[in-house]
Amino acid sequence: MTSRERFLAALHRQPHGRPPVWVMRQAGRYLPEYRALKAKSDFLTMVRTPDLAVEVTLQPLRRFAQLDAAILFSDILVIPEALGVGYQFREAGGIQMQRALSSEADLATLQITGAAGRLQYVYDALKLLRQELKSQKALLGFAGSPWTLACYLLEGGGSEDFPRTKALVKSNPQFLHALLRILTDVVADYLTQQFKAGADAVQIFDSWAGVLSGTDYETFSLRYLRDILAKLPVGAPVIVYAKGKSAQAGALASTGAACLGVDWTMPLSQVRALAGRPICLQGNLDPEFMVGAPALAAQATQAILADNAGDPGHIFNLGHGITPDAKIETMEAVLNTVLAAGV
Repeated sequence: MTSRERFLAALHRQPHGRPPVWVMRQAGRYLPEYRALKAKSDFLTMVRTPDLAVEVTLQPLRRFAQLDAAILFSDILVIPEALGVGYQFREAGGIQMQRALSSEADLATLQITGAAGRLQYVYDALKLLRQELKSQKALLGFAGSPWTLACYLLEGGGSEDFPRTKALVKSNPQFLHALLRILTDVVADYLTQQFKAGADAVQIFDSWAGVLSGTDYETFSLRYLRDILAKLPVGAPVIVYAKGKSAQAGALASTGAACLGVDWTMPLSQVRALAGRPICLQGNLDPEFMVGAPALAAQATQAILADNAGDPGHIFNLGHGITPDAKIETMEAVLNTVLAAGV
């Protein structure tokens, strides 16, 4: 069984031997080859240049043969950029949007028509990757959720708790819903084009799901995730990752996603019990283990595999992105532990 076959089997909860594995934010700044390339080309140039995006995407697979899938090197903020709101990285760290949206009048300035079509460089990179990977490794695309993208657009950049966005939930929900509907249509179009370009599966990152509480999560995020999945090609596998929302696995499973990405705050067995239906789960090693001793990370990996109890619907991953200070030898230990888990 090829890595690609193993990955797709896990998504559909079919027998596949050991769990497939890939690592969120694979390009990660922890690889010396990535840092060498970034010294020559800035992040945004690498994202927008297909050959460079392909190179960064393939670097982890060249170093770690145990990986079963590649995830495209890109950024969730390419969609706001395609809508006419660019982004950059602040000198002190974090994201700075070109401007913040604050009213219905701002929505009229968005370049909605043809927005997904302006991301041809993403599709070109996927096509090149499909040629490179052939049928041996799985290829993943991704996008940010409408809610998470809205957080950046309304706040004007990154934030710890997005106060302006949370205020709009109560003070002007009509404006917020109008923006979310725009983002939903563009994300659905964008992901559809990724499948056409060769992606085997896509992941939707609802990275700021935890900003919403109670029924607001259904109202301002989940309903739009359902709308996106309904617009995608029938049977197209989608992984939904909602950070901080493991306890709402049942609601997340109701979106129709093939797989739920799980952060490290809850054991997989508990998430399965909450999901309410058989479903693939992805996760969920705490990224903090990657900066520590290989033996401890291997032990934590074994515990996750044991907790999963051999359920075929499991893709091993971290519970969030890998950090720049991750140790290569610890990554090797984790991957080898997963590799030893099955035949």
